[in-house]
Amino acid sequence: MKSWKGFLLSLVLVTLVACSEQPKPEDTFTSYMDAWEKGEYGEMYELLSEGAKEGITKEEFTELYTNSYEKMSMENLEVTYGLSEEQNQDKESSPVFDFDVTMETIGGKIDFSHKAELIYEEGEETDRWAMKWAYSMIFLEMEEGDTVQVDTVSPERGEIYDVNGEGLAVKGPVLEVGIVPGVMENEEELKKRLSEILGLSVEKIDQKLNQSWVKDDLFVPLAMVADTDKKRLDAILKGDLPRGYKVISGKKARVYPLGEAAAHLTGYVGNITAEELEERKGKGYSSIDRIGKSGLELVYEEKLRGTPGFKVYITKDREEAEDILLTEKPVQNGEDLTLTIAKNVQETVYKEMEDDSGTAAAINPSTGEVKALVSTPAYDPTALSLGLSSEGPTLNKFTRTYSPGSTFKPITASIGIETGTIQPDEEMTINGETYKAKAGYKVTRVPSAVDTQVNLRDALVRSDNIYFARKIVEMGVDTFQEQARQFGFNEDLPFPYSIQKSQLANENSIGSESLLAATGYGQGEVEMSSLHLAMTYTPFVTGGTLLKPTLLADEGTGQAWHENVISQETASLLTERLKAVVEDAEGTAHDAVIEGLKIAGKTGSAELKRAGEEDGQVNGWFVAWNTESNNLLVSMMIEDAEDGSHEVVPKVKSVLDQHR
Repeated sequence: MKSWKGFLLSLVLVTLVACSEQPKPEDTFTSYMDAWEKGEYGEMYELLSEGAKEGITKEEFTELYTNSYEKMSMENLEVTYGLSEEQNQDKESSPVFDFDVTMETIGGKIDFSHKAELIYEEGEETDRWAMKWAYSMIFLEMEEGDTVQVDTVSPERGEIYDVNGEGLAVKGPVLEVGIVPGVMENEEELKKRLSEILGLSVEKIDQKLNQSWVKDDLFVPLAMVADTDKKRLDAILKGDLPRGYKVISGKKARVYPLGEAAAHLTGYVGNITAEELEERKGKGYSSIDRIGKSGLELVYEEKLRGTPGFKVYITKDREEAEDILLTEKPVQNGEDLTLTIAKNVQETVYKEMEDDSGTAAAINPSTGEVKALVSTPAYDPTALSLGLSSEGPTLNKFTRTYSPGSTFKPITASIGIETGTIQPDEEMTINGETYKAKAGYKVTRVPSAVDTQVNLRDALVRSDNIYFARKIVEMGVDTFQEQARQFGFNEDLPFPYSIQKSQLANENSIGSESLLAATGYGQGEVEMSSLHLAMTYTPFVTGGTLLKPTLLADEGTGQAWHENVISQETASLLTERLKAVVEDAEGTAHDAVIEGLKIAGKTGSAELKRAGEEDGQVNGWFVAWNTESNNLLVSMMIEDAEDGSHEVVPKVKSVLDQHR
């Protein structure tokens, strides 16, 4: 009896084990869906039925999924389903499972519902449930031979305007210059001459002429030339080039109407490089796109460029069949930008500086609006944008810092008055041209500073280095550095451009008395950008508030960067003293006197000497504003100025005179 019961128990156990080892269709289904979500297309293929595998190889299957998804930049694929406990698992049946697919693509979200059918297959070693597969498993409408395609709709680039709606970077008329190969008479001479005019190498011209589509009677474009580029157009059209070239009008491209005058401000656009394409991976850029290379074109690339549109669709293999749109993202054209920049001020400042090397910023000191930003020498942004050569340098000097020289003295004076170190009418006794401190260093006066008894007005009017050196030492390094922070030193300038931070010292700490003394009159290790220097004069106009510089016309103006930097009394007093720098016959800026205008300002000559040198390059500075309207302040620096600030004063004077 016990033997019989044991036999029955063994039989039950064998039956249970056999049942548990029977393959289940839901196991194949879930394995396939999991592999799909993970992008393991080879594993998906292994789960297909033998009949499905006869219609497509593993390599073809993998490439089909990979290519389809890569074209549309697919991500976040999710497959959802529910399994029924009552699913028929009979070997003769074909179980069906419902599933839903969602995915994100470059053209937007795609989702669809489908069914997966499985069949039972007996093998030599094991049996299994296998997936019946069709092209519709990728997308419902897809059939054998169809492919997934993506069309990109490029946005119109936004344009840049000055405060009065004048174009700074716009789409403008250009002429297309090219060659018709079949009519060339002196090929080598023509290519050589066009190479010189357009700034293209002969090799580049040959590459264009050797393209596969080129035929003798077809026009081969070489370059675009702006209709304002008189020099190049005259060289091309004057009639002495060999036959074979052709010029076509009616084209439009990105141009910069102010040319060199605003080159570093606007920057330019150009063809995207492989490195730039990699940096912007996933942002909808392609190898044929054009992007901002410098200036505002680069700073506001995302706004100006807009958002490309994309159409993701299935191209049908059958000729009569229409393409199937899967998803579409509409194009969004770039935003236009209106700046606070005034075209007339920008051009005036540039014309005063175009023969020199330097930088300038012009602002409205009452509002903080930036009216001009100039760097010289400059380049032709339209030529570079069109792929032509330009002789000027692209180095942008208004983003860099320089020793401000004596234009820094009003900052020292402001801090001195606020801390009580400087009593404006109190006189300091100074004998001779040189002051020798107990600490061992020397300070030399500028030749115009000859007074024995010197108060603040005298020291500013004659730009007396000894006065400011002694006052800042009396003030002390800790007090000075703490107060100077209110003027924005060692801070990022709150401005769209990446402008170097202004500094008081190389290690952000003035480490010796001699360095502190030199700092007082703007030498030592002090460095400032032309724009930041201009902004540090705004407290004299606002009554104590250091304004934030604004560049976009729709920004709020008069925004505070730092409040209560100085008192209203100090602002008024220093404004009067800085007027005297111009109005007093002994003032270093007396040449800036303009009949009918009240101008305040401060000159500076920063000498750049290396260790062991007696003399060095001198950079000339002048910062000045119209105190009657308080609507224009100019901060200008000329490098290697033989006469220091005396070279700069008449230039700034001319700007203020023309825009009174």
